[in-house]
Amino acid sequence: MASFSLPSFCSCSTSINTTTTSRFSHYFSSSILRGSPGLRLQGPCANIRTRAKFEKFEGQDDPQGNLDNTTSSSLETQQQTVEVEEEDDSCLPSDLEGAVRQSSQASATFVSSGGMRAIAELLIPQLQFLDEEGAQSELWELSRIFLDTLMEETGCQRVKAIFPDAGAAALLKYRWKDAVFGFSSLSDRKPVENEDEIVVMVVPDYQMLEYVERIASNLSDDPPRPLIMWNPRLVSEDVGVGFNVRKLRRYFLSTFTTVYSMRPLPSGAVFRCYPGLWKVFYDDKDRPNRYLLAKEQVNRPDAEEIEIIFGDVDEKSDNGPSLFVRAAGMFSSLNRFMKIISK
Repeated sequence: MASFSLPSFCSCSTSINTTTTSRFSHYFSSSILRGSPGLRLQGPCANIRTRAKFEKFEGQDDPQGNLDNTTSSSLETQQQTVEVEEEDDSCLPSDLEGAVRQSSQASATFVSSGGMRAIAELLIPQLQFLDEEGAQSELWELSRIFLDTLMEETGCQRVKAIFPDAGAAALLKYRWKDAVFGFSSLSDRKPVENEDEIVVMVVPDYQMLEYVERIASNLSDDPPRPLIMWNPRLVSEDVGVGFNVRKLRRYFLSTFTTVYSMRPLPSGAVFRCYPGLWKVFYDDKDRPNRYLLAKEQVNRPDAEEIEIIFGDVDEKSDNGPSLFVRAAGMFSSLNRFMKIISK
């Protein structure tokens, strides 16, 4: 996707927290991911390795505890650290909040490097189906984490959050009296002020597409300012994939860079965290809730490419799973994940 690179709009510096210690729960495509609102995790970005985030590494005794030789103990610790850092799935977040923070850090890195139009998406049913009780409220709380983290990472103090409608913007402005970012809605007469340095559209949907395009166009004028769309819903299944959708993708969405994407699959995941490459993971059959890297590439893999990648993985395995076994594995994976994430 194309991205605009224009002179820096403010003095922003990115500082990414590199450590997280919680467990990453298994991704899936048809169930609802339950986050952990009580946790405040600092997620890693593309090339930052994570330690002790899976069950395999939890609750273990110190492997150096029984060694008397201090030098030998230190060397073994370093060797174990290197081993963990080489894990294929170390770049994946530990939970939903960690993913949100990670998406904000990726956006901050992109903006600080001069990028102007970005998309950060978490393609998780929980963030797609907002009709369920409490789903919308949780979405707003996650957006608050994204916005706060973005301000921390960039150092910019004039961030404007644009919500889908005036009601949501007014409610959240009243609820979040301590927020240091600005509030507006897509339908406001003047949603962006001249003083705003970064603009974030929170869950813009296809019904407000005209307003989205108008705001994006205005932000390209002098002075140009970055626009980040967090979890946009600009393509609806209700309107199909006809000419209008193709036009939208070709002429509007193609001007954005997807800086963060997390798409769970029944037996793996597709992941990208800027400035890293797109990565396709598949389940590690020998280690529950762990992934192996199948392929990484510059562009987002489409459905056909993903099918080919998983087909290659099956061919390389000693006993490639049958279609029935693979289908059964999807439900097993789903049930296992639901038990883990609901704890």
